[in-house]
Amino acid sequence: MASSCYYLRLEKVYTSAIFRPQKQSHASPNENGSVFSSPISSFSVLSSSHLFSTRLPLPKTAALRSHSWLLSIRASSPSSSSTTVAEPEGIKINSVPTKPIEGQKTGTSGLRKKVKVFMQENYLANWIQALFNSLPPEDYKNGLLVLGGDGRYFNREAAQMIIKIAAGNRVGKILVGKEGLLSTPAVSAVIRKRKANGGFIMSASHNPGGLEYDWGIKFNYSSGQPAPESITDKIYGNTLSISEIKVADIPDIDLSLPQVTKYGNFSVEVVDPVSDYMELMEAVFDFDLIKSLFSRSGFRFTFDAMHAVTGAYAKPLFVDKLGASLDSIKNGAPLEDFGHGHPDPNLIYAKDLVDIMFAENGPDFGAASDGDGDRNMILGKGFFVTPSDSVAIIAANAQKAIPYFKDGPKGLARSMPTSGALDRVAEKLTLPFFEVPTGWKFFGNLMDAGKSSICGEESFGTGSDHIREKDGIWAVLAWLSIIADRNKDKKPGEKLVSVSDVVEEHWATYGRNFFSRYDYEVSIYDFSLEFAKVIYVFAYLLLWDYDSRGLKISWIVWEKMQLLCLIYLRSFTGVCIRRCQ
Repeated sequence: MASSCYYLRLEKVYTSAIFRPQKQSHASPNENGSVFSSPISSFSVLSSSHLFSTRLPLPKTAALRSHSWLLSIRASSPSSSSTTVAEPEGIKINSVPTKPIEGQKTGTSGLRKKVKVFMQENYLANWIQALFNSLPPEDYKNGLLVLGGDGRYFNREAAQMIIKIAAGNRVGKILVGKEGLLSTPAVSAVIRKRKANGGFIMSASHNPGGLEYDWGIKFNYSSGQPAPESITDKIYGNTLSISEIKVADIPDIDLSLPQVTKYGNFSVEVVDPVSDYMELMEAVFDFDLIKSLFSRSGFRFTFDAMHAVTGAYAKPLFVDKLGASLDSIKNGAPLEDFGHGHPDPNLIYAKDLVDIMFAENGPDFGAASDGDGDRNMILGKGFFVTPSDSVAIIAANAQKAIPYFKDGPKGLARSMPTSGALDRVAEKLTLPFFEVPTGWKFFGNLMDAGKSSICGEESFGTGSDHIREKDGIWAVLAWLSIIADRNKDKKPGEKLVSVSDVVEEHWATYGRNFFSRYDYEVSIYDFSLEFAKVIYVFAYLLLWDYDSRGLKISWIVWEKMQLLCLIYLRSFTGVCIRRCQ
């Protein structure tokens, strides 16, 4: 029968490092995912899990200053000094000389580096000023910007720096979450509700936090979505030519209490990070329906905030508003180092939650979210829902279970690596369907055009057009709505429809798409060793190519190529390896 037919679609995600020449033409990946083409310039190296990005040869890392220097904006040389450029309404604005710093190219999710890189003199300040230099003046002057982050290490210092540079560039007002906290979905929601000109998000997403780990920043536009490539390209260009940083001479702002602080025409308003987002969720979902599920004695729920930003939202939402028990929230206190954990909601890093859900007497529903609250993992009792299935099931049930979609979704979209489960739903419901490159900004374009309203990625990202970011808590509420809707007519004592029941019913209706993702995480030493081997082999292939076309290459050149590989390997790993003979 057609209804019990199963689709088999094997998905392959690149599992090896991808080598892309910076200048390439007519390049195509070989069967291993590698790309070689000429002319050859420098190589960028990326891992499939985005663990690192570097170029050959690597620039020398600038020496770190003492801690008191790291958190300040200083003239780039002893002979340079800041000058006062204006004093509008009592605010003194200084022009601080600076010089370009390499490696500030913005990726699909902003600029991410190690904390100690951002702590280098003027590193963050240069990027912030380059951003203002890239925006049309009408997009920020005397306007409103939002500022928030996931609470990771260095956010406190960075927030003060961003506020002072924003004031120096004549921004009218900064709206910042209490203690600098705002989840990525909440920033998007606040931008849209308050009609802000844009917003800064201080986060490295699901990457670990702490002095030795990661930090990141990105800018979202007035629609609430990440800045388009046209802007991020300009930012990078301006980081290569920047010569001054405009900084307001104002004291640090107290972010511990909701309040408004004014300096002339510039003001900073500290707001509750939850209220605007909570209001939006109440407009999207039927909270009474979800409450009815939590009130059932036969339903048990748990949520792991992973000591990340959603800990600030979990109790007000799930406990105070929906009636979940307080002990259902795990790791609910946001910490700068995420409790020495890795805030990535998957079967590896959320193992504690997985163990709880797969225990003999585990809860009926479990979920987790990541560092900045835009990713999610959904679990049933002894059952894991893949992200690809999750978005498909939400889409299939949205019109019936979620009031926001009472007229049905406008369209569906997924990223290229995500399985075809969503395709089957779009086909059966005769909805427009789109496949986009990796990067939530591409979904935002479809949403702005009114062509798609539910989107998802295999990397545990799910969302809709209620905002312009993926939204972990939204996905959890969507699943709770589906489970609640399936059980709303159940009498006390009757067996409840479970997460696994919903998924298996979906497979029976739409077919099952098989999907597997492989994340390879290696040490810098292991990676550099393998990279040097690849460069060495590539040099041999280049020599063979020249020889096969009747061209000759000097063995002196060949010897120098070998030596270059080994010098690179030694400088990158700090070890000495003998040359191959």
